[in-house]
Amino acid sequence: MSSSVATTRVLTPADLPAALEVLDRDPIENAFVAARVAVAGLDSWRLGGEMWGFFEHGRLEALCYSGANLVPLSASSAAVQAFADRARKQGRRCSSIVGPVEGTAELWSLLEPHWGPAREVRARQPLMATREPSREIAPDPRVRRVRRDEMDLLLPACVAMFTEEVGVSPLAGDGGLLYRARVAELVTGGRAFARFEGDRVVFKAEIGAATEGACQIQGVWVAPEFRGRGHSESGMATVVDVALREVAPVVSLYVNDYNVVARAAYRRVGFTEIGAFMSVLF
Repeated sequence: MSSSVATTRVLTPADLPAALEVLDRDPIENAFVAARVAVAGLDSWRLGGEMWGFFEHGRLEALCYSGANLVPLSASSAAVQAFADRARKQGRRCSSIVGPVEGTAELWSLLEPHWGPAREVRARQPLMATREPSREIAPDPRVRRVRRDEMDLLLPACVAMFTEEVGVSPLAGDGGLLYRARVAELVTGGRAFARFEGDRVVFKAEIGAATEGACQIQGVWVAPEFRGRGHSESGMATVVDVALREVAPVVSLYVNDYNVVARAAYRRVGFTEIGAFMSVLF
C-alpha cells in the first residue's frame, strides 16, 4: 500500500472528533482507552502517552495508544504493520501490550523478534459484559464505596491483588508513587468498592474505566483466608448494580482463560463472554 494511500502519525487535539468516532465503534472493547481520551483528550502530556493514528485515503481507521501500555484498536493487518514499524523504531517504552486478541497477537508476532522474550504472554483473556443486575446472586449489602480516610486500609489489598495478578509489585521502581496516585484517584472518584471486616479488606474491586457507553471493572480480589465463601460473587453483584445505575449501561471486565473459578463466578453474576483480549507482559 503506497504512502499516499496509507499514513501513520501521532494524533493531535485537532484529531479528537475522528478518534472518538473510531472509539465509538466498540464502546465495550475500547473502554480503557476511550475513558482516558474522555478525560485528557489527545494531548500527549495529559494522556500519559501518544495516540497513533492509521489513515487510509485521509480517513482515520485505527488507533494505537502508546504509553505504559501499547494498545492497538480497530486495527487491520495494514494498521498493525504500520504500528509495529513505528513501535520497533521507537523502541520499547511500555510495560505491556494489551488489546483485542486479533490485533494484539499480530502486533506481538511482529515485535517479538525485536522486543522478546516477554515475561509472560496471556494469549486469550475472555472479555465479559452484562447490561443488567444479577438475577441469581444477591448483592452484598456490606460492600460499599471506599472512603478517602480508608485509603491506607485499601492500599495493601490493592498491592496484593496486583502482585498476585501481574507477578511483580506495583511498588517497584518509583516506590509506588504512581500506583498510590492511581488508587487515590479511584477512591476520590467514588469508583473503589470494598467489604471490610474491622480494618481488613475482605473483598475489593474498582471501576477502572468509565465512559458514557460502558465501564470496565478491574482489581477484583478476595483476601485468601476468605476465599471460597462467595464473597467475589455477592461483592461483584453489588458493584455491577451500582455501576449500571450510576455509571454506564454496560459493565465489562476481562479475565484470564485459565481462571475457571472466576469465569464461573462472573457468569453467575450475569456476565457473558463477548470477545477476548490478549496481554503481553514485560
